[in-house]
Amino acid sequence: MATPPVTELTDRARDIFRAVVDSYLASGTPVGSKTIAQLTGLSLSPASIRGVMGELEGLGLLASPHTSAGRMPTDRGLRLFVDGMMQAMEPSFEERQTIEARAGVGGPVEEALAATTLALSGLSACAGLVMVPKRELKLRQIAFVALSPEQALAVLVSEDGSVENRVIALPKGMSASALIEAGNYMSATLGGLTLAEARGRIERELTDGQAALDGAARTLVERGIAVWSEDADRRPVLIVRGQGRLIDAAAAADLDRVRDLLDDLEGKQEVASLLDSARAGDSTRIFIGAETKLFALSGSSVIARPFRGLDGRVVGVVGVIGPTRLNYARVVPMVDFTAATLARLMG
Repeated sequence: MATPPVTELTDRARDIFRAVVDSYLASGTPVGSKTIAQLTGLSLSPASIRGVMGELEGLGLLASPHTSAGRMPTDRGLRLFVDGMMQAMEPSFEERQTIEARAGVGGPVEEALAATTLALSGLSACAGLVMVPKRELKLRQIAFVALSPEQALAVLVSEDGSVENRVIALPKGMSASALIEAGNYMSATLGGLTLAEARGRIERELTDGQAALDGAARTLVERGIAVWSEDADRRPVLIVRGQGRLIDAAAAADLDRVRDLLDDLEGKQEVASLLDSARAGDSTRIFIGAETKLFALSGSSVIARPFRGLDGRVVGVVGVIGPTRLNYARVVPMVDFTAATLARLMG
């Protein structure tokens, strides 16, 4: 059944439909005709209001989950509301300050992304999501620190200031001077290159005999670049923060739904694929409930928006996930502002 356009509804039906949606999004519970009469101020009897609600139900916009007269919007009804009736509420000055402050934390980019996502989660009362492509680190310095005769710590410093460590096996008889030699060689040769570029250059120089390294240092260089390149393929592309906010008083009555949602979030690759579909275009994408197979069982909605770098290319996608009854009018502009903030950060 196709969703009817707003213009096909009578003024009275629109008023009643909006009142049902507003009340449901605020309370999370079905709404009765007496409540609608109080909210709208319409000079209609509860029986007349029930008649209009029945018509809206016939159009697939409302549903009655129980035998009571209370009704709630369907996913189709929420889509109609979001696309044709919602009045957005811009983030307050305090909310904008909170998001910008978290995006401005120092350190590796991932920490700023995680902090911003956590701020968005707290302000929206949803779980915050941010997805970025597998990051191609550009190297600044590499060093090796002996841990034992058999192992060393490979320390990689990237151009953005992030530092990562990996334990690697040492060739037999590796001396302290060879550790220094290997680190100096890699730092001098590979500075400013991505891991993929570094691996290609190392392989060419070792094959062509251009690398002035002894046997032990040569083996260490090969092992070092191999472990970093292998690790790059497993870098996480999705950050999720604030899952605990999905368990509120209303959700506690439907723990199976919450469990389904948390299970879905554990399958990060599927969530990343959903967010990736929001990369095209400049506008915010809203996925409501059963519109996506991934969140059909949990009855959840996703609001996502891409953000771009200075060159205009899409850098990533930021958004939130929460119950279908989330406050779209407030959360959509908040996601938009967060995307603009992250665009400045990543630019």
